[in-house]
Amino acid sequence: MGRCAAIGVIGLGYVGLPLAIAFAQVGFTVVGFDVDRERVAALNDGICPISDVAAAALKGALATNFRATGDFEQLAEVDVVTICVPTPLGKNKEPDISYIMNAAEQVACRLRRGQLIVLESTTFPGTTEELLLPLFERRGLRVGSDYCLAFSPERIDPGNKHFAIHNTPKVVGLLRRSVCP
Repeated sequence: MGRCAAIGVIGLGYVGLPLAIAFAQVGFTVVGFDVDRERVAALNDGICPISDVAAAALKGALATNFRATGDFEQLAEVDVVTICVPTPLGKNKEPDISYIMNAAEQVACRLRRGQLIVLESTTFPGTTEELLLPLFERRGLRVGSDYCLAFSPERIDPGNKHFAIHNTPKVVGLLRRSVCP
C-alpha cells in the first residue's frame, strides 16, 4: 500500500517526535515543525533529545522521509497536520493553551482544501470545536466540505518500556461536522 500523504507534526517533544518517526517508519513523508531552532538543528543532525526515540530510528527516518524545520510556510505542503505542542499548567492548574493557539494560527494562515488537522495536545473539552474551528473557518473554508478537523487525545507515557507508540491504541475523534473530502 502506498503512503502518498505528507504529514506535518507541530511540536517535536515527547509526543510529537515519536509520532513523526512512527509515521516515517511506515513510509509517509513527514515534516516535523518546532519553534526551537536548536532542537530542529539537533534533530536534523541525528541527535535525539527524546529517550523514547532510538537514535537509529531517527537517523533512519532522516535518511529516507523525515526532516525537521522551523519554517511554518511548509505547512501548506502537507496533507495532514497534527498539533502536539505543550500545555503546561497555569497557576490555577488550568492548561495554558497559548502554545496550541500559536500553532493553530500557523495552520490557519496556510490551511488549504483537502487537509486534515488533528489536535493531539492535552487540553480541556471543547478546544477543537470552540477555539480551533472558528479560527480555521475565518479562512473561508468549511469543515467537512473543504477540510477535516479532529481531536486525538495524547496517549504517550514517557519512559514506559511496555507501552509505546507502536502498541498503544490511538483514538481519533473527527469533528461531528466533518465528512472528509
